Amino acid sequence: MTIAVTGLDPSRPPLDEIPLLTPDQAARLAALFKILGSDTRLRLLHALHRGGEVRVIDLAAGLGVSQQSISNQLQRLLDRGILAARRAGTSVYYRIADPCVPALLQAGFCLSEDPDCARA
Repeated sequence: MTIAVTGLDPSRPPLDEIPLLTPDQAARLAALFKILGSDTRLRLLHALHRGGEVRVIDLAAGLGVSQQSISNQLQRLLDRGILAARRAGTSVYYRIADPCVPALLQAGFCLSEDPDCARA
């Protein structure tokens, strides 16, 4: 079965053309999924995708989570290179830096909400 995922890096080969994952590659992929395996971080990524560049205070208000909690979650995503940050005066704006993230979120949403979408 093939799932069409748009928005990925066109310079990379499709998944069915990539050699079988090595143990090291599988471990890195598992680590990525662990970082993404937080409901708060997934909500943050969705909010950032919808909002473009967003301040911590606005993310906290939108998600109903404390600024400290949001900052901690953002740091984990920054450390992994999923996000980028820009300072403007006393505000820090966050945005999604990895172009694969929206497509990954879309595929995950598809699989979690509509079991028939993967059969298309």
